[in-house]
Amino acid sequence: MALEVQQHTRDEKADPHYDNNDNPGHDLKEIKSIKQFLNEARDENKRIWYLAGPVIFTCIAQYYLGATTQVFAGHLSTLELDAVSMEDLVISGLAYGIMLGMASALETICGQAYGAKQLHMLGVYMQRSWVILTLMCICLLPIYLFATPILRLFHQNEEIASLAGKFSLYMIPKLFTYGLNFPILKFLQAQSKVMTMAVVSAFALVFHLFLNWLLIIHLRLGLVGAAIALNASWWFIVFGQFSYIAMGYCPGAWNGFSRLAFKDLGSFTKLSIGSAIMMCLEFWFLMILIVIAGNLKNAQIAVGAMSICMNLYGWQIMIFFGLNAAISVRISNELGAGRPRAAQFSVLVVLMSSVTLGIFFFVLVVALRDVYGIPFTNNTEVVKAVSSLAILFACSLFLNSIQPVLSGVAVGAGWQWLVAYVNLGCYYLIGFPLGYVLGFLFDKGIQGMWIGQLSGIGLQTAILIFITCKTNWDYEASQASSRIQKWGGPRMSPEPNSEENPSLRSDVLA
Repeated sequence: MALEVQQHTRDEKADPHYDNNDNPGHDLKEIKSIKQFLNEARDENKRIWYLAGPVIFTCIAQYYLGATTQVFAGHLSTLELDAVSMEDLVISGLAYGIMLGMASALETICGQAYGAKQLHMLGVYMQRSWVILTLMCICLLPIYLFATPILRLFHQNEEIASLAGKFSLYMIPKLFTYGLNFPILKFLQAQSKVMTMAVVSAFALVFHLFLNWLLIIHLRLGLVGAAIALNASWWFIVFGQFSYIAMGYCPGAWNGFSRLAFKDLGSFTKLSIGSAIMMCLEFWFLMILIVIAGNLKNAQIAVGAMSICMNLYGWQIMIFFGLNAAISVRISNELGAGRPRAAQFSVLVVLMSSVTLGIFFFVLVVALRDVYGIPFTNNTEVVKAVSSLAILFACSLFLNSIQPVLSGVAVGAGWQWLVAYVNLGCYYLIGFPLGYVLGFLFDKGIQGMWIGQLSGIGLQTAILIFITCKTNWDYEASQASSRIQKWGGPRMSPEPNSEENPSLRSDVLA
């Protein structure tokens, strides 16, 4: 059966950044040749990477805010480095995952509202997310206030736990930037204004480097200086992005503060919690694996090898976070605009790109299996342990090139709760038990642990592929329309004299 995709005009194809939500005057046309398919795939790929590229840069720049502070803290003493790292990875890391996950609900509703041209609701949705996430910040405050007892509970070194707890108190202002910044990011992503995010993040990183040098090295303020630098840089991002919005660069989408921000908070919160659970189940799965590896024989070797692999995994996942955001925007925009077959075609194109990248990473790791651990350590035993994981690690990288993209499809379509259940079953009912049995009971060590992880991710990926292939995209478009009507008023209809093709809406179920 021939695929049906959007047939764009010559002028539209000439612009690689063209967003077909801006021009409804197009037809749907069957693809009848390989050449035509490749042309359409090329145009869609340009739109996806136009979105993904700046998002990847934004992720890396904001990741480096914490990483550079750790580097500067390392010039103070090993204890300060450990304290900053512990706060950043455990305390802030926990809050970061929850807040980013909850904000991801905006990828669904803002993207679909933008596709449906309900621009006036985007600002309202962002404000609702601000309200919900600010309340969540207050709920997360005890983690910061009682960080030292929490770290002691996990048997951390007393000196590290004490100093990390003190540093956590300094970092409370940064917690509240999460509640403001992440909704702004999703608000801008939905409108494809991703270059703004990248520019602000770039300036913030430069500002952050200067502050770290000034406060830690020059003025010798120690951890107080590190905290001031991190807090100031994150607030710089918030004010920078919001200034762009408030100055009128998002016409129609931002119309000032509204009382509607306090309406329908219950349904909004439910979707936000589903998004948070979906994301956190993945993040926590990888974090807990490292903790469990500390109980294996030769724990230092096991933790070192897994940490190196996780570090490389973190760099790879930056690329696929970009593709995740891009496909989420494309899916939500197209479903909101009532173009289900265009959404389906976008999924196909992004999967082609991600599989190609996955194969590249697989081959790279296998080819460099004996050397890719050397830059991280001088311990030959750790390097051998990393090498022994090469095939399993390469398979994980391949699956992780597909899984984040499918998660982006889920967010764009609003399947957060469904994927949360899938993640719970695959990771915590299959992956962990299997890894524990192989690693401890069958004495397979770190390889057994990794087989468990790989099994969980593999099963999750297979289920998401099955769900995506079986999706009725016409039904999903109708669900998007219902969601917009429920939370944003009636769907805008084309004017009687509009040039919009009536058949454009015929594939939306009533």
